[in-house]
Amino acid sequence: MKEVWYKADEGDWEDRLPLITAAIESGVDYVLVDGDEVGKVRELGEVGVAAFVSENDVGGTGGGDGKPDVAVVGKGGEGDGTVEFPPDMSGSSDLTTVRRIEDNETGSYVEIDGKGYERLAAEAGGYADYVVVVGEDWRIIPLENLIADLQDEDARIVAGVGSAEEAKTAFETMETGADGVLLDTDDPGEIKETVRERDRFESEELELVDATVTAVEPTEMGDRVCVDTATLMEHGEGMLVGSMSSGLFLVHAEVAESPYVASRPFRVNAGAVHAYIRVPGGGTKYLSELEAGDEVLVVNEDGETREALVGRSKIEKRPMFLVEAEYEGERYRTLLQNAETIRLVTPDGTVSVTELEEGDEVRLYVEEGGRHFGTKVEESVVEK
Repeated sequence: MKEVWYKADEGDWEDRLPLITAAIESGVDYVLVDGDEVGKVRELGEVGVAAFVSENDVGGTGGGDGKPDVAVVGKGGEGDGTVEFPPDMSGSSDLTTVRRIEDNETGSYVEIDGKGYERLAAEAGGYADYVVVVGEDWRIIPLENLIADLQDEDARIVAGVGSAEEAKTAFETMETGADGVLLDTDDPGEIKETVRERDRFESEELELVDATVTAVEPTEMGDRVCVDTATLMEHGEGMLVGSMSSGLFLVHAEVAESPYVASRPFRVNAGAVHAYIRVPGGGTKYLSELEAGDEVLVVNEDGETREALVGRSKIEKRPMFLVEAEYEGERYRTLLQNAETIRLVTPDGTVSVTELEEGDEVRLYVEEGGRHFGTKVEESVVEK
């Protein structure tokens, strides 16, 4: 999991307050402040708090009214060049302080200003949980060297950046990239976009296929599920649902207005209670299992995904359609409500289930194997 830290340790507290609030509301993982401000940050909302501590704050309290989640050493010490570090790192006060901190995760903050500081950061990786590296010009940070040096250590690398674009580069460096970024900006929009970059980097990307519709048949009544989320979906987005875990149909969100009902861009009328729905992490759930607080996967026509929080699962009896589609000789089925507002994603847009005909193409996610309690298993499973 990639992380976004927001650097908020400099300037007047009242001036920083709106930016810290914006960072918390945007979904950053940590706010980095001085040790005596931990309590102030905690009062603003639920967020991880990292705090600069000195060698006198070995307990990690930072001398303030709260204990940080991550105690960071280096400000006003060797890490930022205030104190000269030993050439061979033996007797380093920063490293000694990191080793002495108990009951906290620890971080070592290093401003890279030459090869010696790069060596200090690499040494810190043997002791600290996080190595936070910054520079006046982010491009001079030897991130590739540090990733290589610490590949066998448990330390997570957090790279200092000033924008979402720089964060994207840090996340992608040497394929594995930095584990996190420390964002230093006064622009709330940049904070939001950096969090989006983190989310985009972590999201699954699924390969969708175009299957040919072979049957559309009205059936008896069934219990169908509307999945209402705590987020708005856009045109082209929906959820992967199907009667067979090996082939899930991309059912479109109720984004479009219709003569019959108002737009509900938070809703996917997903199908019958027995059907599978794709959830984050590669698993599935039965639609009947969903309830407020669960997470589901929102997928667009290109297979790009994001996570969404379920706000409500609504089950009602409705007339249904059986939809069948074929891809590479295999046939996949699902049950959908017989209503004009239920739409499937196609290669060219969407089509209402009431207008769906044999020969039409719809987008599916297809995979081999089966499911055991929602988890993919490599075994022979026959679904009909």
